[in-house]
Amino acid sequence: MNQEEKVLEIDKIKQEWSDYAMTETVKEKIREMVPILSESELIFRLRETTEAKKLLEICGNPPLVTLEGVTKIIKTTEQGGCLQAEQLELIRNALVAVRRLKSYLERGKMQQISLAYYEENLSELKDVAEEIEAAVFHGTVMDKASAKLQDVRRKFARCEEKMREKADQMIRNNKKYMSDSFSTFRNGHLCIPVKKEYKYKIAGAVIDQSATGSTLFIEPSSVARYYEEAERLRIEEEEEILRILYTLTALVGAASEEIWQNVRTIERLDFAFSKGKWSLEHEGTEPELLKERKICLTDARHPLLEKESCVPLQFAIGGAIRGIVITGPNTGGKTVALKTVALCCMLMQFGMHVPCREAEICMCSNFLCDIGDGQNLSENLSTFSAHIKNVLEILKRVGPESLVIMDELGSGTDPQEGMGIAVAILEELKKSGALFLVTTHYPEVKTYATQEPGIENARMTFDRENLTPLYQMVIGEAGESCALHIARRLGMPKRMLKKAMEAAYGRQPKERKESADAVEIQQSLLELSGAEQESLEKVYIPRIQRRKAAHKKKGAGFQRGDSVMVYPDQKIGIVCEPANEKGVLRVQVKGKKIWINQKRIKLLVPAEQLYPEDYDFSIVFKTAEHRKLRHDMERKYVEEAIYHE
Repeated sequence: MNQEEKVLEIDKIKQEWSDYAMTETVKEKIREMVPILSESELIFRLRETTEAKKLLEICGNPPLVTLEGVTKIIKTTEQGGCLQAEQLELIRNALVAVRRLKSYLERGKMQQISLAYYEENLSELKDVAEEIEAAVFHGTVMDKASAKLQDVRRKFARCEEKMREKADQMIRNNKKYMSDSFSTFRNGHLCIPVKKEYKYKIAGAVIDQSATGSTLFIEPSSVARYYEEAERLRIEEEEEILRILYTLTALVGAASEEIWQNVRTIERLDFAFSKGKWSLEHEGTEPELLKERKICLTDARHPLLEKESCVPLQFAIGGAIRGIVITGPNTGGKTVALKTVALCCMLMQFGMHVPCREAEICMCSNFLCDIGDGQNLSENLSTFSAHIKNVLEILKRVGPESLVIMDELGSGTDPQEGMGIAVAILEELKKSGALFLVTTHYPEVKTYATQEPGIENARMTFDRENLTPLYQMVIGEAGESCALHIARRLGMPKRMLKKAMEAAYGRQPKERKESADAVEIQQSLLELSGAEQESLEKVYIPRIQRRKAAHKKKGAGFQRGDSVMVYPDQKIGIVCEPANEKGVLRVQVKGKKIWINQKRIKLLVPAEQLYPEDYDFSIVFKTAEHRKLRHDMERKYVEEAIYHE
């Protein structure tokens, strides 16, 4: 799949198209389809699609079947192999399907549809089908396939019946020796189930035994004498079946050329009907093939969009106009419009109908596309670099019979330089003689298109009241991005709009013929010139809560919760109260609180490393009764309680 097909999503359309095909050969052909460059072949393919669609409308779906299995069978006959009963039955079913298809096409011939005359290339091979049907059923050769086979099978059945009778008689006469009341075949021999301990009571050969070994399966001597006769009859049966299969194989082999012709014809019809089915689904129409370089589309739709929600496109290019510069707001449908035009042209050159009410399309030697940002991290390509690389490849390949579409021309870099590059690209495309469509937001490019012969502006419409795109193209007018208008409607402060307008258009904007909003812009500047300095309404955002910086202990006071060493006793304690102005602090040592000068203690672990930021130190320094009393006082008045913190 080339770059153009990937960009235009032709692969998705091909997948949808191939789903309407029955045969794998046709599905593969669709996947590998490329634009047809032969005018005569293209005319033929377009007519083929139209006739297939007409046949479908009049006669319904054709009884097409896949014949992949048949082709393998025919190859077997050509290589001298013998066909099995199942394979012969498949051939017969295929010939029955051919007969039904011929009947379907006969109805089309009555409507004077030329595609229906493929019926004359189909051979139902009635004699072959009847011979197979008379000999084979459900994957087996029937008794009536030959008189000899019928006689052998009748003799074999009689022999087997006698063997059953002898075995059943032996079971009835020796019930006490039997582990079961019926006979069974073991290793091709008819046997009776005998208890192991009575092995010598029955005359015969042991053929098999049960899993436990308690039962022996013995072929009685009275039965064994019929075994050789049964084996002889079985061999005769196999030989006769093989003769019949070889005879039928030779019959099929003699008709192999007609069967190959059937396969090829069905594949051609399958291809044509797949196009017709796609056209019916998408309400397609046969485009008029133009010799002059011109494209006219009426009510065109993108084939991958829902018909109900897709706004039809009106488009025309050609004659004196070789290029169209499309402008308009973001998400306004510019890119979809580009793809719709390119897809309609490409589908036409596949021999397909196009999703339009009317269409006049010229052939194109190639389709060149630059859509998407093309950013490639593995190749260290930025959006702009990727665009330029792709554009340069396009300019190398472009010619007077090309169709070129480019999205966001000159974007991804400095606006002034991007504008200049966009104009230079348009110049090259114009010189090439190709038909081209580009989208842009640069006002200078719109001005260039207005002034340059052979290039026309177009705009995508926008509902300013509802701030929604209308997805309609108007050729001959330049569009606006509507960014300032949208910003104003969405609540951007006037001071910001004033600054934006001055930066975009200057303090005294010049009249811009291509701008439909020139008067409105000037009026807006006048309105905003004395605007009050309104501000955006701020939304509360929670602030980051920074952790407190760890306090330095040398030369600084100790904090509550610090783990310290008390000298000279060298006992570990916890600071209860920081030092007062005299440098005396309170330390809890082994459950007792003492006052001590800070010079007699040394920091071991600061409090922030031992406890969370809002830790309740009453858990450490107060008794459980004390904490309960405080809790009760916080909830209600407690009589005669004295609370000391």
